[in-house]
Amino acid sequence: MTGEQVRAARALLKWSAKKLAEVSGVSYPTIQRLESKDGPLAGYADTHDAIRKAFESHGIQFMVSGEVSTGLGVAIGREV
Repeated sequence: MTGEQVRAARALLKWSAKKLAEVSGVSYPTIQRLESKDGPLAGYADTHDAIRKAFESHGIQFMVSGEVSTGLGVAIGREV
C-alpha cells in the first residue's frame, strides 16, 4: 500500500484523515505522517494492516498492476 493509495481511498469514501483514524484505530498523527509521502508506506506492518482492513471493510480494493476491480474505481495506468 502506498501513500497515494491511502489518499485516494479516503477520497473515494469521502473520509477525512480523522475519520480514517477513528475507523482504523491508528492515531491521527500517524495517518498524517503516512499520507505525507508518496510510495510504499513506512512504519509497522500492524499499522498498515489496520488501515487496509478499515478501507476493505468499507468496499475499497487495493490492486497491483494487472488486477481488475469488481466495482467502480480509478487507477493510474502509468507512472506520471
